[in-house]
Amino acid sequence: MTPIVRKPTPAELTILSVLWERGPSTVRQIHESFDDSTGYTTILKTLQIMSAKGLVRRDESQRAHVYHALHPQEEIQSHLVVNLLDGAFGGSAAKLVMQALSTRPASSAELDEIRGLLENLQERADVG
Repeated sequence: MTPIVRKPTPAELTILSVLWERGPSTVRQIHESFDDSTGYTTILKTLQIMSAKGLVRRDESQRAHVYHALHPQEEIQSHLVVNLLDGAFGGSAAKLVMQALSTRPASSAELDEIRGLLENLQERADVG
């Protein structure tokens, strides 16, 4: 796995989301996931940039080139969160979480999941 050197733009994240959901895909298959306002050539050019940035790999062995995400979704998300945490929240995970939950409230199921995560983290802190 190559290291993430440059963070993906919002447009690149949208394309990565398609690749994470669908798996390796051609430009046409990716384009089908977008609304009609996003042109085929725009997606192709974005994929070429993403390839140069090390975000995707292009398989040229077939007539229609197939693009693969080079990093799993969790790795990209972790990279983005660390950058956001350090840049906007002074490294404070608590400030990030409080801002996220006050900006966009979590569902009951998400709150249960967060509680479970917090309990596991507390247990590990108590043991360590």
